[in-house]
Amino acid sequence: GGRVGRDPGLPPRETGEDLASELPDARLSWPLQDYLTALAELPEQLRTDLQTVWGKPEDDPVFTEGAFHFTALRRGNALVALQPERGTPELRDDDYHDLSRTPRHSYVAFYLWLRKGLGADALIHIGAHGTLEWLPGKSVALSANCWPEALIRDLPVIYPFIVNDPGEAAQAKRRIGAVTLGHIPPPMKESGTPDRMVRLESLLDEFSNADGLDPKRRDRLQEDIRDEAQAIGLESDLGLDQATCTAEAITRIDRFVCDIKESQFGDGLHIFGRAPEVSGTFDPAPSAHAERSALIDALAGKRIEAGPSGSPYRGRSDVLPTGRNLYTTDPRSVPTRAAYTQGVKLAEELVRRHLQEEGDYPKGLIVDLWGSATMRTAGEEFAMALHLLGVKPAWDKGSERVSGIEVLPITDLSRPRLDVTLRVSGLFRDVFPTLSALYGQAIRALAARDEATDWNPYAGQAPSARVFGPAPGSYGVNMTQLSEVYTDEARAQAGEAWLEASSFALEGENIVQDKAGITERVAHADSFVHLQDLTETDLLLANDYATHEAGFAAAKKATGGTAQLYHLDNTNPENPRARTLPEEISRVVHARAANPDWIAGMQRHGFRGAAEIAATLDHMASFAHLSGTVAPHLFDLYHDATLGDEDVDAFLQQTNPQAHQAMQNRFRALLDAGLWNTRRNSIRADLEGLG
Repeated sequence: GGRVGRDPGLPPRETGEDLASELPDARLSWPLQDYLTALAELPEQLRTDLQTVWGKPEDDPVFTEGAFHFTALRRGNALVALQPERGTPELRDDDYHDLSRTPRHSYVAFYLWLRKGLGADALIHIGAHGTLEWLPGKSVALSANCWPEALIRDLPVIYPFIVNDPGEAAQAKRRIGAVTLGHIPPPMKESGTPDRMVRLESLLDEFSNADGLDPKRRDRLQEDIRDEAQAIGLESDLGLDQATCTAEAITRIDRFVCDIKESQFGDGLHIFGRAPEVSGTFDPAPSAHAERSALIDALAGKRIEAGPSGSPYRGRSDVLPTGRNLYTTDPRSVPTRAAYTQGVKLAEELVRRHLQEEGDYPKGLIVDLWGSATMRTAGEEFAMALHLLGVKPAWDKGSERVSGIEVLPITDLSRPRLDVTLRVSGLFRDVFPTLSALYGQAIRALAARDEATDWNPYAGQAPSARVFGPAPGSYGVNMTQLSEVYTDEARAQAGEAWLEASSFALEGENIVQDKAGITERVAHADSFVHLQDLTETDLLLANDYATHEAGFAAAKKATGGTAQLYHLDNTNPENPRARTLPEEISRVVHARAANPDWIAGMQRHGFRGAAEIAATLDHMASFAHLSGTVAPHLFDLYHDATLGDEDVDAFLQQTNPQAHQAMQNRFRALLDAGLWNTRRNSIRADLEGLG
């Protein structure tokens, strides 16, 4: 809050770290009677809902001595506060995307306090994303009985948002009327060759020079390469064994080492309105200036220029400079012609890899589609699924909007049509009903064709649902607690949660519950793929990857059997790369997580950086528990790089003791559950000796 144009009163030398250290213990209070007076103005339906779910205000955990006590502090005309828990801390991650969970009294009180108690002029929401835009209510065109509208009303919301996340920015615009100010991602840094792989890389270089010139030396080097790869765990990560022919093994080891060497990661975190000291692909200075100016202009009530969203590291130079009010793509034009061309390339790469792994085409494939990625790529992932079916979009020549589908002759495919089911996110469901309708149209067209069933699995079959997602108004998979309890029962329940969160069949606006349908598709599936288009992130930087990818693995196990799990790297459109899930996790741990340069980048950000280091371990653990795709030596590596490193361990203890304790507990739990079998007694002794 605070009147625009006045001095906000911030101490000149106070830093973000100063605020971060003081804020957790700071409290500001609001009396119960003031809350009840403000609450009475909310619609009766919401008040009844609140009372039914949470009982009396006095029962709220942050209510004591006749008042609510918020984690907040004043700085002149500014208020700095932590968003209260929407529900319980244990279910925090699940609460983010669950529109069925009513916020508790202290959460409601906080936003009423901002408007009624403080008379705030504007709300700057920091951090993508909060929970306000995910409260119960309609997905769009909210009414007075929708929680986001009831709490925020006419309070302007200014929301700095990373420019490469159009989907969740759109959610904030739709549901809380936010002005989303795009900001740049952090600069990217190349991983280089990890110290533990220097000898292997040297052997590979030597082999390349000897091949064809000195057969005896070549044969000796082949043995040395495989021995070294086995010693550092790469052979197991790549699924190689003694039966793998040497030529194939050397090729795959060499490719993997190159992948790691050429990988990139974010060098630290972006500070809004500040250009990083090291720039790479683009000059960040104009964006930093524009971000600061846009925030000031928004507080002054000025119009903020609209700007596109996407990744500047994937050729989207049009998103620069940032500091503009983000918009996305026209859903009716997805997939674009260019996206379809890339989708064909993705389909061919996935088929190539599955043939390499299994010696046959996929018999049943589940494709995991997210709304934000579809917005960023204009539908490359969806186009891949169409090409796997053997169909392509038809476009209106005047508008370039998608008008239907065209079935490709099998002779043009040179392979069978594949049985492909889409599991889509809640945001995809809301934004792209045209695509689920188009997919249903394609399935019906294929079912009507007179083709042999060996070449067309839909031929002669009654068309059945092939697009599934969560219930209307629901987002996410809601299995966080289950992914952190390392028992067979919890894993089975997590698989059931994945099925439940995928149990609605979608075709345009027609959405019906069909849990038997998705269960049948999963039971039939022999493969699963998630696609990644952003260089700036990876599958160990956010919990969603584990709940979607490893959650499917748990669901597959619950229905019987296993499936090949693929992570399709689409960050470089010229060279997409399909990797197995264990390969991708190994690549990320070697290239980013256990890389001292990444950890040093996080150390520049104190408390927040320490939290990121701890979160990576949490996500590794979820993959290990739900899908068994994390080799034990990778936990060794991450332990050595964090708690096993004297300087990093001291940093964690000093800047974020909670994160340090959480990592200790997580490593111990992994050992106790048998998910991490370290060969080094010193690690086990150190962890078991901790309080």
